[in-house]
Amino acid sequence: MRVPWKTVAGFGAHLKATRNSLIIQRGGRREEIPLDSIDHLLLMGGHSLHTSVVNALLRSGKTISFFEADGQPLGILRRYGEHPDEIIRNAQDQAPSHSYALRLAKAATINRISLIESLEEEMPGRLLYEGEMDIIRQHLAEFENLVRVDEIRRVYRMVSDMYYEIVARTVPPGMGFRRRTTRPHTDVVNSILSVGYGMLFGNACVAAIGGDCDPDRGFLHTGRAGLVHDLTEPFKPAMIDRPVLELVRDGLDPGEYESSTERCILSDELLERLIPVFHQTIRQDILDEQVLALRESLLGTSEFFVVKV
Repeated sequence: MRVPWKTVAGFGAHLKATRNSLIIQRGGRREEIPLDSIDHLLLMGGHSLHTSVVNALLRSGKTISFFEADGQPLGILRRYGEHPDEIIRNAQDQAPSHSYALRLAKAATINRISLIESLEEEMPGRLLYEGEMDIIRQHLAEFENLVRVDEIRRVYRMVSDMYYEIVARTVPPGMGFRRRTTRPHTDVVNSILSVGYGMLFGNACVAAIGGDCDPDRGFLHTGRAGLVHDLTEPFKPAMIDRPVLELVRDGLDPGEYESSTERCILSDELLERLIPVFHQTIRQDILDEQVLALRESLLGTSEFFVVKV
């Protein structure tokens, strides 16, 4: 699989270019990449960028995008008068939302069922109430019969609500986690999930822009960053939910967070512990492959599919 974009994340890299290569140096390591293999350079965080890189890429019609360290987009450089993303974005606008929303909702539901089943095997007591899994599987089967995207979204929200209520039973009751809530969160588990989801969002946003997609044009989700939310949904159980549940079940020091009726605040020490965990579990290669699958389907070269984790 050739991913036609290159992501440089974190801080402290030095980038320069020769006539034919991009050279990335960081911490004594040197990476040399043929310029012909890169259509889009994505820079997350803080790095030293030599003008030779900008000149070489723009001269050959490549694109450079800049992001905050958390993946929030800042801006784009491209050769004057060129808009290489127009083909993909026009195809995205004309794509049938129903078929994409259906595949995303089904894949995300299957991945959530898989996590619930594995948690049930691990728990010493009974995790599920009678008939709960049957209801979720009925919703999964129901997706195929729904003809409107709004109906797919409605059923998927029901599955999501049930999913979080079930996985909450694996968390010590004293942590106050009962279901997924909106910000500001008043319990530590929701707060930690939001950190993980935020990091996953940033990585998916970078991949979407690297693939020349419109991050605001979603299928299962609407509104700002709708496509980014689409891309993250199937991967939340494996990349975020599983490691968070393992972390909180192993126990948290009460001094690492402070909960009140208004909000829960995570300590700097806990955040420093969380970030390396999510760096390991968030698979950028999977997200890149998913965007590549989306691109190819929008261009009509293959059927859309959700990548297996």
